[in-house]
Amino acid sequence: MEFEKIIPASGLAAEQCGQGLTVDGSVLAAFTEQAFKRLSFTFPQEHLESLVDVACDPASSENDRLVAVKLLENAVIAAKGTLPLCQDTGVAQVFAWKDAGVCTALTAAGGTVHFGSDEEAFTAGVGKAYKENNLRFSINIPSSLFDEKNSATNLPAQVDIFGTNGASAGAAECTESACSGRVAGSGGMEPSYRFLFCAKGGGSSNKTDFTCATKALLNPQSFERFLKTKITALGTAACPPYTIAVVIGGLSPEQNLQTLKLATTGYWDAVETLNKIGGSIRWTDTVGGVRPLRCRDWEERVLQIAAETGLGAQFGGSHLAAHARVFRLPRHGASCFASIGVSCNAHRNLVGYISREGAFLQKNVSDPRPFFEKAATYTAHTAAHHGEPVAVELSSIDAARAALSKYPVGQAFLFSGEILVARDAAHARWKALLESGKPLPDYTLHYPILYAGPAETPKGAVIGSFGPTTANRMDPYADDLMSRGAALITIAKGNRSELWRTACKKYGAFYLGTIGGAAALIAEKHITARKVLDYPDLGMEAVQLISVKDLPVFLITDDKGNDFYASL
Repeated sequence: MEFEKIIPASGLAAEQCGQGLTVDGSVLAAFTEQAFKRLSFTFPQEHLESLVDVACDPASSENDRLVAVKLLENAVIAAKGTLPLCQDTGVAQVFAWKDAGVCTALTAAGGTVHFGSDEEAFTAGVGKAYKENNLRFSINIPSSLFDEKNSATNLPAQVDIFGTNGASAGAAECTESACSGRVAGSGGMEPSYRFLFCAKGGGSSNKTDFTCATKALLNPQSFERFLKTKITALGTAACPPYTIAVVIGGLSPEQNLQTLKLATTGYWDAVETLNKIGGSIRWTDTVGGVRPLRCRDWEERVLQIAAETGLGAQFGGSHLAAHARVFRLPRHGASCFASIGVSCNAHRNLVGYISREGAFLQKNVSDPRPFFEKAATYTAHTAAHHGEPVAVELSSIDAARAALSKYPVGQAFLFSGEILVARDAAHARWKALLESGKPLPDYTLHYPILYAGPAETPKGAVIGSFGPTTANRMDPYADDLMSRGAALITIAKGNRSELWRTACKKYGAFYLGTIGGAAALIAEKHITARKVLDYPDLGMEAVQLISVKDLPVFLITDDKGNDFYASL
């Protein structure tokens, strides 16, 4: 793991006080802004290598290889810094570990207040990053239990600050008396401020599963049954290949879930590496004072179970997971908390730190082309090419349905023509129309519907990063829409419920999947035009009409009720 100096020592604060480390609040804001900009467009080398491994694994299915190559091509496009890696640029999360010898200067010379707290500084950096980098505003603010409105800023961010070595997490503004003699650390360690920056998409967050189990789980047979049930239930909606994390135990549910969160981000791996290397900074390797026990033998078993599902990297194969992490925590004798969570293929996590030498941020790969070229070359030489994609012109719903009906589930197509874009909020408004006795808007009857919420559109571009939304969130609307001639062709990602499969058979409808996690690629290469049709107040969830060229899709559920995932 390599770090890049973002801010020199001379830029940390107007002046240092006492024997500790003083950091200006504006530095925290600027550092945070840079972190979220970097993680939204680039990946660490280790992540790119894992995708190459999927593409070049002789055991990979053709679809495994296809997805891996497309994700690497997507990384190449995103690295240009205009279209982010994923359309769901996530909830911004900042985890910070602040040593006792670190003070934050919140007031500038002359008495001007920059920020009221460290949290405000982090939030300001997040807000600027999302506003200025074509990122998506996904956060809804409640006005009542049931009513909400998009914040139009992607704020608030989640900010968690942990005090270490005797520090208070809410340590206030630096003063001479506060810092004097407060040199943090033990064993001669220098005081530092350490960070984990995350952009967590909704699809992968939704896959978090928490169970209050019992001691009966704590034997190999029961635990294996637990893993098989939970891993199969993950499905493909959160854009594999995944990092799958499992945590058993914990002195509280909160400790269990915090450990799980850090495991999905790769934090424990980073800490192991950095503390092994040594140096003047000690990275925090505990949660609430407890050091998790890593169970590497079971990590291998998790990967095996994931491969055995046959779900693969979205459309069948052996690479549902690229990594697995299993941790055990102490527990109360009457409790056995168990959780499982994932990080999707848009693995957007960075560590960083501030020390007396400056502010340092984990380096990512600025030019992923060698990784893409290696994977593409291998795939071109080894792929079996069973069943080339079939081109379908979306001239009319009836013509497209007739064409799709000729092929089995799993068939690949290239769609060209006009497609309606709508997801959760639009579907809720359509349902409200029906409940009030009004008809569906006419446009719902004439086009396939693709569930998506694109990122902000860059200047001069047709559309922002554009990828599919989790399909099964729209399943409750099946009969309402299909019975009225809408949603007879839908496009999204992941597996759907029996409710949707039954409706497809009843009404002669089709569901197709497209690649999740390739949002920059889809926006740049497959969408040629777009316009807003309805509900502009919904922001990224407004109803839009797009024109696509050779959009890759796979037939998941057909008009006979056959389902690709159910057949695996």
